[in-house]
Amino acid sequence: MTFRSVSLSFLVTVAPCALGQAKHAFTPLDWAAMPSANPVAVSANGQKILYTVSHGAATGRDQVEWRLTNPQGHDTKKLALPPGFSPNGFTNDGGSLYGTYAVNGVPQLATFSLTGLQPWSVPTSVVFVPGGVRAASLSPKGDRFAILANPRGAEEPVTVHHVIQPEESSLYVVNVDGSQGQWWGPSLRQVGGSAWSPDGKEIAVLSSTPKIGFHFVKCAIDVCSSSGTRHVADIDGVASSLEWSVDGRSLLFCSTKNSVLTPDELWSVPALGGKLANLTPNLQGSVMGVSRDPKGRVWVSVNRGVFSEVDLWQDGRLTTAHKWPNGEVYGPVFSHAADADGQLVFAVGDAEHVINLAVPGSGGLRRITTEGDDLVSKIELGPVKVVDWKAKDGTALQGIVTFPPGFRQGEKHPYLVMPHGGPEGNDAVNLDAWTRILAGMGYVVMQPQYRGSTGYGDAFLDSIYQHFGDRAYSDVDSATDFAIAQGWADPDKLAIMGWSAGGFMTSWTVTQTHRYKAAVEGAGITDWASFIWTSDIQQIDYDARWPGKDPEAFRQFSAVDFVDQVTTPILILHGEEDVRVPTFQGREFYEALVANGKTARMVAYPGSGHFPSLWEQRLDVIKEATDWLKKYNP
Repeated sequence: MTFRSVSLSFLVTVAPCALGQAKHAFTPLDWAAMPSANPVAVSANGQKILYTVSHGAATGRDQVEWRLTNPQGHDTKKLALPPGFSPNGFTNDGGSLYGTYAVNGVPQLATFSLTGLQPWSVPTSVVFVPGGVRAASLSPKGDRFAILANPRGAEEPVTVHHVIQPEESSLYVVNVDGSQGQWWGPSLRQVGGSAWSPDGKEIAVLSSTPKIGFHFVKCAIDVCSSSGTRHVADIDGVASSLEWSVDGRSLLFCSTKNSVLTPDELWSVPALGGKLANLTPNLQGSVMGVSRDPKGRVWVSVNRGVFSEVDLWQDGRLTTAHKWPNGEVYGPVFSHAADADGQLVFAVGDAEHVINLAVPGSGGLRRITTEGDDLVSKIELGPVKVVDWKAKDGTALQGIVTFPPGFRQGEKHPYLVMPHGGPEGNDAVNLDAWTRILAGMGYVVMQPQYRGSTGYGDAFLDSIYQHFGDRAYSDVDSATDFAIAQGWADPDKLAIMGWSAGGFMTSWTVTQTHRYKAAVEGAGITDWASFIWTSDIQQIDYDARWPGKDPEAFRQFSAVDFVDQVTTPILILHGEEDVRVPTFQGREFYEALVANGKTARMVAYPGSGHFPSLWEQRLDVIKEATDWLKKYNP
């Protein structure tokens, strides 16, 4: 086993406490109070940056403020937006914002003037689409909107009935004043993304097979205009993030040939149709998105392990353009106006700073907002390390370890392994509330990047297919072996906790080993055969076999069928309105556990989806979890 630290010692070193100022460990109330900033749009002249600042509260949903600033982070002002209006961007003259606006409860497209913007303002224009607007983008010349909308029109009131059928989305193009609207490519009913051509005359669209009615995933690219539709390509698998090349002759997108249906490489196809080409076939990382700015630069977001970076695609290769020291960077956000000045804005964060805005400067990226800094300065944060080790079969693995405040090498602490959700995702080095709260309780917290995680190349990602319960489980458990071998983890005080795919890993782990003293499972998959059919999205990326034809393939990793093996006390948390991992997954597992005399508790959250959006429920999730750990892994 090997160890890698990103800096000479610890990745994170906390600034010395101001003289006489007492600090405290990270608490759930800090989580609720911690603000973060995210860029939304940039005006064509580059002098206005629209961004949000969001934070929690004691009750209710996230509190969101909309603000304007300039590239220096000066002249910042809060916008009093009309109720129900969520802006997407600026009009080309920078004098108005456009975005979705709730009209009788249905999202429509509206434009509001920035001059004298008050809560009682009326929109300068509203585009009504009976089925409601799902997304909209302004043409490079600023004269038309491309709208993704439901072509069926308005549904019956949900209090009467709700028809179970595939959702539809088509392309509607309209002048900015709402006139001369028409459906482009009306036969395309499953459009998930679109991109204006550089000259604003065509729109490329990406469609995919819906979840209902198909036991496979295929995508298609078409180019639409007012005169018709040109079919460009069929993709045997999944694709995302469609964009035009610099010269407008090709279309770029994210796709893959892997079985887990996770786009992780950059691909292209001629805009007139032709052969698909994988541009990054040997990438040691994962492409997460692609965009082209008006200056012709093609930007590619790339995960490399637990860090993220933004690259430029030029001269047939990826070149690193922007990183954030010991942290993550996302973006860029820019104006799509044809004559935009090219101002870029990124989102950056690290293990001791929440997400904030940054702009390019002579020495790299420079933060222009400082949300959360005052609060963090009052908190004592423990160190964070990025570590490498080998799984039991020799596979190279990586993880993030968060230590308690005041940690000293050679001390053993209670330990918790926290597998991430997805599973086709990864943990990033950032100010993670969950790990900080647990570390504040005295835990060493490990976030293992098990097989199936992005950021490590296509083969690593693909290796989880049909092996979630053996390879990925072995990787997570080997992280615990590693922490014990390093002397950080008390082998008599081990715990595991995860949500969604991490919830599966938690429920499955306690059927395979008795080493953990406590387990907390949130919204986890416990019965694979029923999950494949009842989740709201296509889930055959785990296993494309038919559950009815090969039930044993799905039973072999279903925790509900192995409850007799469980000895670890387990807490089950689940939203009552969860459609991603339906609530019965937790209920079935819980009832099977208690019927077999196991120590278990289930807490369900009324009205909650896959994770609670109400802060009183989020804080209760933390209370339930920490109380369980205190009781069974003191």
